[in-house]
Amino acid sequence: MSAARGGGQGRSGGAGGGRDGGGGGGRAGGGARRGQGRPARPSQSGSRKRPVEGERRSKPQGPKRGTTGRSRQDQPTIAPMPRSAPEVDVHSPDGVRLQKLLAGAGIGSRRACEQLIAEGRVQVDGQVVTELGVRVNPDAQTVHVDGERVQLDESRVYLAFNKPLGVVTTMSDELGRPSIGDYVRDRPERLFHVGRLDVDTEGLLLLTNDGEISHRLQHPAYGVLKTYIAQVPGPLPRDLGKTLRSGVTLEDGPVTVDSFSVVASSPGKAVVEIVLHEGRNHIVRRLMEEVGHPVITLTRTQIGPIELGQTKVGRWRNLSRREIGQLYKAVGL
Repeated sequence: MSAARGGGQGRSGGAGGGRDGGGGGGRAGGGARRGQGRPARPSQSGSRKRPVEGERRSKPQGPKRGTTGRSRQDQPTIAPMPRSAPEVDVHSPDGVRLQKLLAGAGIGSRRACEQLIAEGRVQVDGQVVTELGVRVNPDAQTVHVDGERVQLDESRVYLAFNKPLGVVTTMSDELGRPSIGDYVRDRPERLFHVGRLDVDTEGLLLLTNDGEISHRLQHPAYGVLKTYIAQVPGPLPRDLGKTLRSGVTLEDGPVTVDSFSVVASSPGKAVVEIVLHEGRNHIVRRLMEEVGHPVITLTRTQIGPIELGQTKVGRWRNLSRREIGQLYKAVGL
């Protein structure tokens, strides 16, 4: 046992017998020779640097994923998301429940109106309302359903009147001629006409007691289109429509039509449709006379979204709720 221990001492001390210190130097001597010939290979455990606690290992710097190698300065600037408009409290404590107002305006049953509100299809003063408890003042607030304004004031009247030939566009005439007022004499409202028609022109006139919409319908800035059907002498040149759309100069300035089409033609006559937003006096008659085809008969069939339809000459009809909404939309209300 002592010899074995001696061998162990020789192994650790590098002297005497045993594996490391045997005659001639043993492996220790070999290690010296190896050091003389070529450098000893460093141990694998000593070649790695252990990270200090709390220190993150550095990684090779390279382009970030999705940047295609461009520098941060080269990256496209992302615009910030627009801020949503602040919510406005449109509730009027002394008003009427919104669903009741809508039902009274003919939108539908109260249950159907509640569904419209819940679906976010109703706006009060431009604010989407989804709560059923909201009350609205119909005299001071505006309501839209699916983008169309709902007229809540029951005192407002909107009529489509088919003016006959020979009737002057006034509510009363000092000379005793037939006037529009003769046809609505029995109505309690104080109505006025929107725009004018020549005494020799028949067709659609709008009558109302809503001053705001009347003003906008007649103002050229809103460009409300008016459609006429005219009978003129024929035949018509093929480029007449192009000429009218390009513009014709009259004594009070140039005029252009928005649309022109031939409806029917017969030997010596033609029926044409003319659409324009001009409101000058006798504009259609002067325009067609200037291009060599003076008007024989003239009828206005449409103002904005409102059509004359089947309304008979000398009769009037109430505009539907939808027509009123479309009319308001045409003038930005």
